[in-house]
Amino acid sequence: MNLVESLERQMATPNPNVPDLSVGDTVRVHVRIVEGDRERIQPFQGTIIRMRNGKSAGASFTVRRIASNGIGVERTFLLYSPRVERVEVMRHAKVRRAKLYFLRELSGRAARLKERRD
Repeated sequence: MNLVESLERQMATPNPNVPDLSVGDTVRVHVRIVEGDRERIQPFQGTIIRMRNGKSAGASFTVRRIASNGIGVERTFLLYSPRVERVEVMRHAKVRRAKLYFLRELSGRAARLKERRD
């Protein structure tokens, strides 16, 4: 149990490169990609459709974007992963649900979310 407790204590200090995120935010996640012996940073931009486990060590968030030919791509990132270089919040959306799975069935203009003005 000491290992789990020590990891939880380390996660008590949030990652400085990850701001406060919420469902509906449009974000650009910069991810480290390892190809052979080379490493590069690849951005992945989309809408957060799910947040899991709050601020614990196993916290994650799922980002959905529409790729070419209208194909939806979802990618799940660990909130405190060393592979996540940084997260930029592009815009905040006004949502009334905790999970935005209904966006999977929508396309085009119907899949837009209203922007939240703070």
